[in-house]
Amino acid sequence: MIVMAARPSLPAALEEAFVAVDQPIEHAVGMPNEVYTSPDFFALEREVLFAPGWTCVGFASDLPEPGDARPVNLLGVPLFAMRDAAGAINLFHNVCSHRGHPLVESPRRIGTRLQCPYHAWSYDFDGRLRATPSIGGPHVNEVAGFDKRDHGLKRVRSATWLDLVFVNLSGNAPPLEDTLAPVTERWRDYDLTAFASAPRGEIIEFDVKTNWKLAIENYLEAYHLPWVHPELNRYSRLEDHYIIVEDGYAGQGSTVYDPTRVDGPALPRLSGLSEYRARHSEYLALYPSLMLGVHADHFFAVVLEATEPGRVRERIAIYYVGDAATADAFAPTRASVVTGWRSIFAEDIDVVEALQRGRNSPAFDGGHFSPVFDTPTHHFHRWVTRRFAAHEITE
Repeated sequence: MIVMAARPSLPAALEEAFVAVDQPIEHAVGMPNEVYTSPDFFALEREVLFAPGWTCVGFASDLPEPGDARPVNLLGVPLFAMRDAAGAINLFHNVCSHRGHPLVESPRRIGTRLQCPYHAWSYDFDGRLRATPSIGGPHVNEVAGFDKRDHGLKRVRSATWLDLVFVNLSGNAPPLEDTLAPVTERWRDYDLTAFASAPRGEIIEFDVKTNWKLAIENYLEAYHLPWVHPELNRYSRLEDHYIIVEDGYAGQGSTVYDPTRVDGPALPRLSGLSEYRARHSEYLALYPSLMLGVHADHFFAVVLEATEPGRVRERIAIYYVGDAATADAFAPTRASVVTGWRSIFAEDIDVVEALQRGRNSPAFDGGHFSPVFDTPTHHFHRWVTRRFAAHEITE
């Protein structure tokens, strides 16, 4: 029986603060410190912001062969992804059905079966329990009344778009394509499948001592460019950027993208783009925790893995147009692109870590917004607080 219970209770002060967030930007106050520092709020976020919808947790190309497996930490919930014999990627809760020991604690390739290190119970690539050694005593591998078919791994609903792997913890979100539709419609002029067809380049990784939301907020705005990214700002100035705010995502764009501004020959570009599109680049945060960037000659995705209130791992994958872009002749250009983005994302680390430290100050009341530059950030704050206002628990 499904029982509808009240939504998670928030302290009265936090409820009042959320009301102050959801005001016109000229009068709004940012989310309070507790939203960035509290372990209790972090646990609620998993239920309210992440579990009901789709969350990107990694890259399909992390798992190139059947039996490849990788752990996933979804705000404290241990999961793992594994490619099955047919080539599909499946997500499971990362616990053995016997005594709850984690099964995949580092990226690895499984042999013929996934075996628990505790008592050697083993599972095939689609999660079925195959072996229960000595369950009925020494060398007695069966026991009356225990049907292995009832004790396989617990699957998590998942789906893949391009090279991105998504999960839906609740299991009842609309289809992934419905969630992505606003973004794919906005970018309909870009053949995004051309990026997915090329082998992924190297992954850029950062372990950042900040709350995941501050990483999103920083990505949403160009306001900080002149002071944090002076080199980038000389190329794409603050006045060259425009704001993007839509249902479920927000971000910014630049009107001066130059695909030839690299070391090496110009990379292959998407065909059929207008001159307008070829000169524009856009950077969107798809809520809650995926950041995307599209250009005429490359595409990137930043997956945020939040492990605790004050720590997030950023994994950045860069894709190019078709297999032709992977030729040796373009190696210097690809290296230039990777170096450029690594530098830009690295420049943000000190800032977002400082913002996290600032959230420990009782004198900070959530801050305020520039009505010109902070519209996407305010949009994200409203998305968070409105999700809490609307949420109900089903159990």
